[in-house]
Amino acid sequence: MQRLLRAADWDVDGVRDDVRDYVVEHLGDPAAVLAGDETGFLKKGTKSAGVQRQYSGTAGRTENCQIGVFLAYASKHGHALIDRELYVPESWTCDRERCRDAGIPDEVEFATKPRQMIAVLERALAAKVPFAWFTADEAYGQAGYLRAWCEDHDVFYVMATRCDHQLTTRADRVARADQLVAEFGDRTWQRLSVGAGAHGPREFDWARRQIEGTWASGRGHWLLARRSIGDPTEIAYYICYGPAAARLVDLAWTAGSRWHVEEAFQQAEGEAGLDSCFPKCPCRN
Repeated sequence: MQRLLRAADWDVDGVRDDVRDYVVEHLGDPAAVLAGDETGFLKKGTKSAGVQRQYSGTAGRTENCQIGVFLAYASKHGHALIDRELYVPESWTCDRERCRDAGIPDEVEFATKPRQMIAVLERALAAKVPFAWFTADEAYGQAGYLRAWCEDHDVFYVMATRCDHQLTTRADRVARADQLVAEFGDRTWQRLSVGAGAHGPREFDWARRQIEGTWASGRGHWLLARRSIGDPTEIAYYICYGPAAARLVDLAWTAGSRWHVEEAFQQAEGEAGLDSCFPKCPCRN
């Protein structure tokens, strides 16, 4: 595998597209969720494409590593990774000689991770991948230009956001996400399962509130909250865009689908050595 990745001349993007088409053929469902996330690949040296000291969610700390931005496909039939981009930091793209040594083409320019997520979503749309929703964590939910792109392309989303995200209510009041959630009454919350976990159903209390947005006919925006049953002070926040008729369970299920990309990472690392698959830039071939 390492010889193939390092030395063989093969159409890496063609293989990516073949994998995506295979996944859609076997797992395709119009109700599927696209789940975006990133993962880190720890490295010891300085020559692997895009490597530098940067935060790795995989390690939970700053490490010498590469970062890959991935898109997973999750449906009732199963889940799998279907696309990826190697994050190339600006410190690399400013040093073209170093890029060439690592196999990074001259045309590769710096792109933020949310911009890379837009790129993989664009490919999914171009390939007519069937799906209903997109979800990602707060690193992507905080990127207003990613949310705007999704709305411009009518891609329904449920993306995590920070507790201090400033939101505008339908009454034109501006408040933090956690302030709005603190106003929810007990009857606002509904206990819902968002799939099976290792120790039983993944159950949480969920609630939502309509917020202001770039309103299009038949579309809505919401603040969604997920509260731990065991510790009610543990609350996650999401910003959502979708059909005006979307139910709370639709938003909750989409938010819960992000676990599938983490499961896909674990499977890919255990079965295919994903954590050592970026010795050089995957676009060099």
